[in-house]
Amino acid sequence: MNVTKNENKDRQLHIEDYLQMVSAEQKEYAEVSAHSRIAENNDIITDLKTDEQMEQILQPDNLNKAYKKVKSNKGAGGVDGMSVDGLLTFLKNNKNQLIQKLKDGKYKPVPVRRVETPKETRGEFRKLGVPTVVDRVFQQAITQVLSSIYKQSEISWLQFL
Repeated sequence: MNVTKNENKDRQLHIEDYLQMVSAEQKEYAEVSAHSRIAENNDIITDLKTDEQMEQILQPDNLNKAYKKVKSNKGAGGVDGMSVDGLLTFLKNNKNQLIQKLKDGKYKPVPVRRVETPKETRGEFRKLGVPTVVDRVFQQAITQVLSSIYKQSEISWLQFL
């Protein structure tokens, strides 16, 4: 795997007129949309449904299951250099702060590490973004909750057919 270089210097996304730093490997601004829920200096938008889902995501059982899934998948570390093997110690030492940041809407995922893997076609590469292992745990925890909601709604729709 090769880490990509600064090849797309002039790349800009034209969605709304909001400038934001492009990914970790580039030191420039691009126009991207920022959802008000995650933008800086905004009050957190909450409703009962969202609060319930956040509580489900942050349940110890759900987080433990997410950790085990990330651990079993192994994989490379992100830009912070933390490996899956060092994850448990980090989570034990920082669990309360991470959960509080999520509840307060102040948690910010770290930029992904860009890597290239060779495709089956010679000379072509697939560009991948590798998130940090901590971000992968939270992504997995969210996926588990949303997947169960999706499956429930899918079953409900199938009953109508």
